[in-house]
Amino acid sequence: MKVSYHGHSVVRVETEDHTILIDPFISGNEACDLDPSTIETDIILLTHGHNDHVGDTFEIAKRNDALVVAPNELAGYLGSKGLNTHPMHIGGAHEFDFGKVKFTQAFHGSSYTEEDGTIIYTGMPGGILLTINGKTIYHVGDTGLFSDLKLIGDMNDIEIAFVPIGDNFTMGPEDALIAADWINAKTVVPVHYNTFPVIEQNPDSFAAKVKTGKGLAMKIGESVNL
Repeated sequence: MKVSYHGHSVVRVETEDHTILIDPFISGNEACDLDPSTIETDIILLTHGHNDHVGDTFEIAKRNDALVVAPNELAGYLGSKGLNTHPMHIGGAHEFDFGKVKFTQAFHGSSYTEEDGTIIYTGMPGGILLTINGKTIYHVGDTGLFSDLKLIGDMNDIEIAFVPIGDNFTMGPEDALIAADWINAKTVVPVHYNTFPVIEQNPDSFAAKVKTGKGLAMKIGESVNL
């Protein structure tokens, strides 16, 4: 299984049988190396409804006839636009043919802004635990620090965790280091930084300070094998 990082919070997981995209914010994300008009995927996982996470879901899902797995209200909204969706909610897990998905809580907001400025409420934000062949990937989503991250770490054997460090909208580096200790993943990757001026951070500095597990500041397009 190959796991790669593509800027902001975009993560791609490739197995022998499936390709999974998490939060595919590509257009408007200058750091991203993917092309929404050509990328192929079977599944899209969304942590919440903000435009910098839903991103190019509409185009990619329609062209690939991909399944979109998302929190209930967001899935309902996307389904009303013609996408094939599977609704879930915080604390719920489901076994798919590509692996097991479980949504965790995240302290953030969730809404989608349409082109005309209309704001659509898209339910609660979440994090995602994705388990494939006994190996768990944790995409923490957009969140502030909260103590149940320790419980999540205690309950799951996490291979790799994608943790936001940008500050302003999510945890900053200091809180993210505490989160990394609590999550107790073998590898900790900083995400959600440097896309906009207000969230500029030094990922290498963060990675060097990770005490629990290995801190890894992944370059755009870099991958690891699990």
